[in-house]
Amino acid sequence: MSEAAHLPIIDLSIPDRLSTAGLIRQACTEYGFFYLVNHGVEDELVEKVFQESRKFFSLPLDEKMKLYRKEHRGYTPLYAEKLDTSSTSKGDSKESFYIGPLDAAKSNLNQWPSQECFTSWRAIMECYHAKVLSAGKRLICLIALALNLEEDYFEKIGALDEPECFLRLLHYPGEHRLSDEGLCGASAHSDYGMITLLATDGVPGLQVCREKFNKPWAWEYVLHMKGAFIVNIGDMMERWTNCLFRSTLHRVMPEGRERYSLAFFLDPNSDCIVECLESCYNESCPKGFPPIRSGDYLKERLRLTYGF
Repeated sequence: MSEAAHLPIIDLSIPDRLSTAGLIRQACTEYGFFYLVNHGVEDELVEKVFQESRKFFSLPLDEKMKLYRKEHRGYTPLYAEKLDTSSTSKGDSKESFYIGPLDAAKSNLNQWPSQECFTSWRAIMECYHAKVLSAGKRLICLIALALNLEEDYFEKIGALDEPECFLRLLHYPGEHRLSDEGLCGASAHSDYGMITLLATDGVPGLQVCREKFNKPWAWEYVLHMKGAFIVNIGDMMERWTNCLFRSTLHRVMPEGRERYSLAFFLDPNSDCIVECLESCYNESCPKGFPPIRSGDYLKERLRLTYGF
């Protein structure tokens, strides 16, 4: 049995922003994962999103497939995704539903279930999407301070100007157990983008591996904390910080129970240029990555995952 990870707790309501930034820096350099509390998203709203998510995933497959993923929005069925591209398994044991940015230029790309059957579904999802985005932007300002930058740095460079932010509803059916060889709910991976804010339903399964370059991998469970988001750093932020901040390997293992989670991916505007931050390199630690356009980077990572 894997041990539990002792993740730091970051309180978004503390007035001393420099102190909080220092804690974020420590969390991101040591773990790449932390709990975020007092983030401003009400427990009641989170529970409504879980209820609507369960309602959608309980539909027959042919009904869900009517909203099959287009433009990275909509439904993805079981085994359609394999996050560990080196794995020989048939795919990950989960199904999902993506909701993309809500700004006027891109919101029309989103797909929605029938309003006749899902009266409040869209309104609830849009409300949650907007509130988590607001919390994420507040967190990004603190991350800038943690990197010895001005707190509005990411706003000034346009990263948060119509950011690429996706809400992903996730359902792990739970009919499999750890004894099912090679099968994962989500195979070992690191997230692709800037930061992820995750809400879970309390069912265990999420595990992290702090040292992804050491073999064999050592896994620790991430326990549920009521009212908290589980936040992790993505590969793009690791690249941005010249590997100062960790993009930590993680996975979801079958536990024999249904599991639901809500992953919110906050990524920069697709035209934002990601290059090593001035505060993260020097003569003894030179730049490790060339500049790259955020949209190009994410598009290639998604192509490798979904095969398109």
